[in-house]
Amino acid sequence: MNHTAKHKTDLRRQLRRARQNITPAQRQIAERKTQNHLSRFVVRGKRIALYCPIGSEMRLNRLIFIAKQRGAIIYVPYIEPKSLRLWFTRLPEKAVAERPRTQSRLNIPQFSGKKIRAHQLHTLIVPLVGIDERGYRLGQGGGFYDVSLAAAQRSGLPRTVGVGFACQQCAVLPIEKHDKPLNYFVCENGVQRFRQPELAPTQTPQTPAQC
Repeated sequence: MNHTAKHKTDLRRQLRRARQNITPAQRQIAERKTQNHLSRFVVRGKRIALYCPIGSEMRLNRLIFIAKQRGAIIYVPYIEPKSLRLWFTRLPEKAVAERPRTQSRLNIPQFSGKKIRAHQLHTLIVPLVGIDERGYRLGQGGGFYDVSLAAAQRSGLPRTVGVGFACQQCAVLPIEKHDKPLNYFVCENGVQRFRQPELAPTQTPQTPAQC
């Protein structure tokens, strides 16, 4: 394991621990505030993709309700076997999974229906383990969103919105050449928009902010 990969592993452990240490009462308040902030990205007739939460990731149940009320078209990720590039399928009214993601501890539900790629979405809500002040994201390490967004980058869509708790943001994360910053980060403290810089050089990571 190289130095950057090891540092990312250490950061994931630290940031997950911070997220897990949020009390149930704090989590409930933070999720409500965050989803209220996210509602600005929900537009009638537009395609918006949400994620299926894993572990202690933020739940978006209220946002699903808001999107349905406004007439937005809701999509969720669909993982094709042996491929890192995500498809997206519409979230059915009765969310009965076509299949779980077998042979994986993630157990992400998968739904049948017509599949589209990321560039066909208007907004993509992205889960994260950490995010820095420039908009660079630290994910689970699987590479699904990195590969999917890299394939979509020339189209100008989708608008990317990272979602998490305030304690998941830190000053600087280690980045690699393929990393691209998100457009926004939304947490209980509000909406942060990032400028899209030219490719930045690899940075020396700093200690993440504490909750």
